[in-house]
Amino acid sequence: MDFAFTPEQQALKDNTRRLAGERIAPIAEEADESGTVHRGLMAILAESELLRYTVPEDYGGFGVKVMNLCIVREELARVSAQADTNFIMQGLGSYPITLAGSHEQKERYLPPVAQGEAIAAFALTEPHAGSDVLSMTTEGVPDGDDWVLNGRKKFISQAGDASTYTVFAKTDPGQGSRSLSAFIVERGTPGFDDSKRLELLAPHPIGEPVFDDCRIPQGNLIGERGQGLRLALGTLDTFRTTVAAAAIGMGVAAYEAALDYARNRSMFGQQLSDFQATQFKLADMAVSLDAARLLAHRAAWLKDSGRETIIKEASFAKLFATEAASRIVNEAVQIHGGAGLEKGNRVERLYREVRALTIYEGTSEIQRQTIARQLLRE
Repeated sequence: MDFAFTPEQQALKDNTRRLAGERIAPIAEEADESGTVHRGLMAILAESELLRYTVPEDYGGFGVKVMNLCIVREELARVSAQADTNFIMQGLGSYPITLAGSHEQKERYLPPVAQGEAIAAFALTEPHAGSDVLSMTTEGVPDGDDWVLNGRKKFISQAGDASTYTVFAKTDPGQGSRSLSAFIVERGTPGFDDSKRLELLAPHPIGEPVFDDCRIPQGNLIGERGQGLRLALGTLDTFRTTVAAAAIGMGVAAYEAALDYARNRSMFGQQLSDFQATQFKLADMAVSLDAARLLAHRAAWLKDSGRETIIKEASFAKLFATEAASRIVNEAVQIHGGAGLEKGNRVERLYREVRALTIYEGTSEIQRQTIARQLLRE
């Protein structure tokens, strides 16, 4: 049993690992290299009921617990980057509705997310507004019984495939933390174009949605006007820890591949694993993974125990785990030598996939800045 896991959590870990190995692994490379949401993969996640962990119990889910999200993300990311993305985006894309949506909004949008019938997206980042959220230029203007949205988003996971978008727009310029609001935009709404996709270092379902006089009902406002920044930060405060778990999953995959290769690669009359240089690399990988997992699980436990905010602890976990996973994958490629550069090799795919984790949901530099500010405030 893993450290501090309840029997239910251990069962979730075991079942997710079994599912990932038996049903996801055979289609993982095809899905991960496709650049669009893989419908077969989404069907597996829905049938297994894993998507229900992203939605509250009252609306068809099992309840949103950070530890459960971390458990699932680690096991999925260990096998498939897209399986991990498809899973967590159901939570990230719908969580503002969970936090502040009306009963009618929750009844309409959350059950389909839990069942995999709807694909969710979280539209916050813009071409010139990433970590500096308040510099976004997408605007929402009230017009009678509607809101009219104009602007452009970028690096939006599952854009082009999603059916429900949580969109953040500036509704009250100059009002500081009260200048943003959050809206629900459905695919196919006139004036909303989500067709533009982006090509990244590693294929990923991601795009650049555009709003051109996109008219949505007043009822699509999530929570209150001016509450957008609080909803965005509240969502990230919950889900940032899970990025650490995904990084750990990728790190574990790289470590296991390196360990297996080192044991079976003959060099100069002995195994690669017999060399001290290789042993040191493997030891550092194992220690880093254990430390990262403890940081992630601490942050998850604090959040699930009722801590109102885990800004510092989540940043600790995200910073350390993503940086550690990047080092581990790099060393795994080094241990493989030329074989680690071949297309189709698991560590080659991991090398491309892991890079994004130190950037999205707050870069490593932003995490350090956040941590420092919390330390000075304390």
